[in-house]
Amino acid sequence: MEGLKLSNAELMIYIHPSKSRNVYQAIGRELSGLLFQYNETFDGVLLAYDADVKSKQAKILSGLNPYFGVRVEANLLLFDPKPNSLVEGEIVKISPESIHVVVLGFSAAVITDVDIREEFKYKMRDGEGCFVSRSHKGHTLKIGTTLRLQVQSFDEEVMHIAGSLLPENTGCVKWLEKKNTEQALHMDRDHKRRKIA
Repeated sequence: MEGLKLSNAELMIYIHPSKSRNVYQAIGRELSGLLFQYNETFDGVLLAYDADVKSKQAKILSGLNPYFGVRVEANLLLFDPKPNSLVEGEIVKISPESIHVVVLGFSAAVITDVDIREEFKYKMRDGEGCFVSRSHKGHTLKIGTTLRLQVQSFDEEVMHIAGSLLPENTGCVKWLEKKNTEQALHMDRDHKRRKIA
């Protein structure tokens, strides 16, 4: 999935003197407070971190509250989907006008009817709405399906993605992988036939 990136960072974490007995726990709390929020410094949403104290020496800051700074080296997993990148999520709601998806368990994505390619037609099956491909009957989008969509925009404040199903490489992930496997097998057979001939 695109939109995920690993980043190495050297950070200065400022800790209150009352937390000096357990510095590692204080660092963990400071970094945990940044999780699942867009951070301009990191240029993405922090999903996970692995921090290591770089130096045993701390720098005391003068002022009203004498905080001390600890240098930390951290590996960060960030989520920052750019326009035209592909992300995957689970469909949670379908209506004739839109498909609602949850990406990575925390970010909402919506695909409106103008961004769903004409190949898909809305139908009711077993009392639930779904989109079925007119050209490939096995390609069905329903609640619980893992969907690959193209990012049109990402609102950092509310973690909302506006998505699109217009490109051919979007849709049900299982169906797309099966299609790619079949195409690879078909190409391999053609290559072997040419070799034999």
